Amino acid sequence: MRERCIVILSGGPDSTTLAYWARAEGYEVHALIFNYGQRAQREIEYAVKTAKRLNLPFQVVDLSTLKGLYTGVTSLVDSGIPVASSFERSLIVPFRNGIFLSIAVAYASSVKARRIFYGAHLEDQAFYPDTRREFYKAFEASARLGTEEEITIEAPFGEVTKSEILRRGYELGVPFESTWSCYLNGLKHCGVCESCKNRKEAFREAGLTDPTEYEG
Repeated sequence: MRERCIVILSGGPDSTTLAYWARAEGYEVHALIFNYGQRAQREIEYAVKTAKRLNLPFQVVDLSTLKGLYTGVTSLVDSGIPVASSFERSLIVPFRNGIFLSIAVAYASSVKARRIFYGAHLEDQAFYPDTRREFYKAFEASARLGTEEEITIEAPFGEVTKSEILRRGYELGVPFESTWSCYLNGLKHCGVCESCKNRKEAFREAGLTDPTEYEG
């Protein structure tokens, strides 16, 4: 019997590669997809497509009321805040991974999964405190206390760069044209927000052809 795991699936290239990796590693993957009121609702659409393509059991969790908590705080939910082209604090969604991991722990306990994976990578750690190992291992300790179960929380790509993730995804057959990175919700990636720029740069560094359609 295969070991069961939970993958937090955002629809972006990192978490999509993570889902493909977990499946290739032999896990029975259950996906969690979150609607937290983000402007980029298309990422949910792409995450669902990935789950269906891989025949994964999945749940779309409606946390859209969080938009009210984050209004005036982050441009990822508040359309009144311009989306930056380089990192600034308005791009942080406070404790987002903590919220997602809390629900993932509950789901893991419900479906008898003992591993939770999420797609944080090395380059996130300088800016986002909820992507760092000390954070998710502390969260793991809390999860074990709160469930009395040996649940493990990992970021399998936590020590590699985004370009390395793309190379792994390419080897695993990830269709990167079916992933979404943009912070906006257009028909194409805007090409100029911080996330789009990081995506472009990662493909360049990886030496891979970028299949993404950009507006700019």
